Amino acid sequence: MHVLGHLSIEEFLRDYWQKQPVLIRNAWPDFEPLLPADELAGLSLEQEIESRLIIEDGIPGDKDSGPWQLKRGPFSEEDFRSLPENKWTLLIQGVDQWIPEAAELLEHFRFIPSWRIDDLMISYAVDGGNVGPHYDQYDVFLLQAEGQREWSIGQMCNEQTPFQQGPQIRVLEQFDETESWVLNPGDMLYLPPQLAHHGIARGECMTYSIGFRAPSQLELAQATLDEILVSADEDQRYQDPDLQPLKSPGLIDSQAAQRLRNTLKAALKDDTTCQRILGKLMTEAKYPEHQPEAQEQPSWNQLSELLAQSPDIHKSEFARFAYSQNTNICEFFYQGHSIELDQNDLPLVVYLSDYGHYETEKLVQLAVTNNGQSLLQTLWAQQLLYIQE
Repeated sequence: MHVLGHLSIEEFLRDYWQKQPVLIRNAWPDFEPLLPADELAGLSLEQEIESRLIIEDGIPGDKDSGPWQLKRGPFSEEDFRSLPENKWTLLIQGVDQWIPEAAELLEHFRFIPSWRIDDLMISYAVDGGNVGPHYDQYDVFLLQAEGQREWSIGQMCNEQTPFQQGPQIRVLEQFDETESWVLNPGDMLYLPPQLAHHGIARGECMTYSIGFRAPSQLELAQATLDEILVSADEDQRYQDPDLQPLKSPGLIDSQAAQRLRNTLKAALKDDTTCQRILGKLMTEAKYPEHQPEAQEQPSWNQLSELLAQSPDIHKSEFARFAYSQNTNICEFFYQGHSIELDQNDLPLVVYLSDYGHYETEKLVQLAVTNNGQSLLQTLWAQQLLYIQE
């Protein structure tokens, strides 16, 4: 199903992606929520699920409760009984990790590279519920699932944009509204990074937020350093064969800065290294502590017999796959790891990376080399592939 409504994928990427917001009316006709509000609240009682409550005016009768109070789960039924009648919001992060139907929903957003997709967050709010005017550092699609929410957009922000002092969450000190809409079920709003926005529930409502991974300079620098250290060459050092006489021997001039840039660029001279950095970083598990322990790796014959029990194989909800392709090799990335394979294995890694479930017969047929078969054995042992009961 196409979720961009009147826009083609080409139009959306050209005119809107990371450029400007766009409202898509009836993007998902006749949309039905994945789960009712009481079941969503039930998820917040679980220890391993990331959940938050945001109460705009605080909890009645709690002298330590101030405006924009943030509480982190897991919650209890008593927590919900103590909430005010209005102006509070429940946020459940990473719903796609726990509900297969939520992971299926994300499949509709693969017009963006799948390794950029982060997770599905569900926001349930009572009348007036909101999290204050704020901005995100990543792209987001806001799909209205149930009820109505009024969204307003404002100014572009950056690290110098001031936030209110005191609240436990980041609420903008100033919000310059430029446009607003009321979203109904099935409507969707796309927002680029750093655009101020504010959503207020009109009655009870649920909004699904599809967020994207956007690693910071710090994260990219750390991942780059980790990769460079693996192949660092002590003979590759700072050099200055073009050195000219200086009036001040203590000066580090612009030419020295350029030589440093060139030295660092030399460490990233080939696409393979940069692809590996991105591949490992962007496939890291969102919640690595919740991944099941690896099982004993089956032989190829044992795995073939297991796979033959079902016509379909599924990718685990917490699994993240990607690949790169170069002249002589292809590289498969999963959960922050990488495996080099022969070009003969390219159809297999493309199939694994581009889809969320697989035809068993096709999957086995694509494992044409020992390395390809070994890859499937590894993924099965890591419980990244499974047969749905």
